[in-house]
Amino acid sequence: MSTVTRTLPLPRWEGSAVAVEPPDTRAGAWAGAPSSIWADGGVYLAYRVRLPIGEGRGIANVVAHSTDGVRFTTVAEVGKERFDAESLERPALVRTPEGRWRLYVSAATPGTKHWRVELLEADDPADLPHAPARTVLAGDDATGVKDPVLLRTGDGTWHLWASCHPLESWDDADRMSTWYATGPDGVDWRWQGVALAGRPGRWDARGVRVSSVVADGDVLLASYDGRATAGENWEERTGTALGARGGDGRFTPLIASESGPVSSPHPPGGLRYLSVVALPGGGHRVYYEATRADGAHELRTELVR
Repeated sequence: MSTVTRTLPLPRWEGSAVAVEPPDTRAGAWAGAPSSIWADGGVYLAYRVRLPIGEGRGIANVVAHSTDGVRFTTVAEVGKERFDAESLERPALVRTPEGRWRLYVSAATPGTKHWRVELLEADDPADLPHAPARTVLAGDDATGVKDPVLLRTGDGTWHLWASCHPLESWDDADRMSTWYATGPDGVDWRWQGVALAGRPGRWDARGVRVSSVVADGDVLLASYDGRATAGENWEERTGTALGARGGDGRFTPLIASESGPVSSPHPPGGLRYLSVVALPGGGHRVYYEATRADGAHELRTELVR
């Protein structure tokens, strides 16, 4: 059984460190939305760099490497122009059983609230920016799709949880639920249904977004971002959820902590996109995007044993 026991390691803030600074000190400038894996004796981290609305929004996805999990060196960078996108959101970094590298990129269609997911694949992570792009989650006129989380199980099945946004109304496109899909190769997907949705009257009523999934024996453990209102968009907090391994991909929310969802100590408390890396020597390292005192978002990390 995994060293994770029926709950994911959650941020405690004390003892955490900044892994990536935001590109600016103003609200709306972010470094975050991390996706992290352990490979070749170190941590590989993909993240999004963002500027305020009107100045570029999500300008790039970056892939970086660290031997200590804290200090990172950039390996590759992909700009939004690569996808003719208005903005880029959270990437998903994956290494296949064959040793190839994949970067799943969430790209915004200009002039709309629509999102789609593109895939880049290469033998070396440094070659990802030059790899051909192919659309793997197109969404449609009624739904924008982004922020995938992927898991491959021992039977060779690929599992995916993605944030889906309704596009019927411009003002309601911030609403989100997480949908579950399966496939044979991480490229072709079949949607299976809603995996997690907001709960009326709770802290996650307006929308939920699964950010990390870990298999632990017969269960699946997930972290997710949630917000109660449209006004909390971009400042979600983190909760946890439980699912069954080999089940229908659905999750049931759990209490994140004794005081509710996990948040930043700096108002309005955004702490989101939790990514969990199991370390070969035991314990875990977590990465997350968090609001800091000046309103910008930074990418932080903690060692959890």
